[in-house]
Amino acid sequence: MFRNEGPPPAHIPGVSPGPDPEVPGQRPAPAPAPAPNRARKNAPLENLEAIGTTRVPQVSPNIHLLTIIGQVEGHLTLPPQNKTTKYEHIIPQLVAVEQNPEIEGLLLVLNTVGGDVEAGLAIAEMIASLSKPSVSLVLGGGHSIGVPIAVSTSYSFIASTATMTIHPIRLTGLVIGVPQTYEYMDKMQDRVIRFVVSNSRISEERFRELMFRTGELARDVGTVVVGPDAVREGLIDEVGGLSAAVAKLNQLIADRKPAQPEVIQ
Repeated sequence: MFRNEGPPPAHIPGVSPGPDPEVPGQRPAPAPAPAPNRARKNAPLENLEAIGTTRVPQVSPNIHLLTIIGQVEGHLTLPPQNKTTKYEHIIPQLVAVEQNPEIEGLLLVLNTVGGDVEAGLAIAEMIASLSKPSVSLVLGGGHSIGVPIAVSTSYSFIASTATMTIHPIRLTGLVIGVPQTYEYMDKMQDRVIRFVVSNSRISEERFRELMFRTGELARDVGTVVVGPDAVREGLIDEVGGLSAAVAKLNQLIADRKPAQPEVIQ
């Protein structure tokens, strides 16, 4: 059998030629080694795409920062244009905070419009059950199911211009018009009320009054409280910003540590 002997393939610059199949025992040419500084050169670009800066700020290793931004996404996937916080991403972080001995405190920053009630309650219950100190800071807004999350920490702050909307829960999707539907919503609402009352200084009667107030919201039932009002009502502990929240968390961490024995010389 004869073969058509054509011209040898042209060598492409930058590409190592492969082994010649006609030469038995020939080893393939080694792949070119990557440039040692390639990953380092790409790091600023990756940081810019991920967090908007070319330089990653260093955070205290003993404090874990957790953010609740946008809408709390639960069992249903929200449209891609929505800014969401997925509760399946939050739960592993809370477990790691509880298990990691190097993490001594949790800083929770909220700017949320609410979202899935059961997912929000799950996050709030896990934060409230942490054995380590935690501090929340409401920036912009902590609305709807964001209220239980905000009060779930050991101590809570709210910015002076931030707001919190308190209103009854709602059902989305198919609603069956039977008495059991109302009983289900009433029980779920009681769960939210009990959690908020047990983790803040507001009374149940006052919280229900704010929740079912009419005439304040244009197309809804409920109340909007601004930073100082939230503190006055007993929902949030103190009006403050980032420096106050970090200072309070460091204080709670220091108070939790055992006192060092005094050395007498």
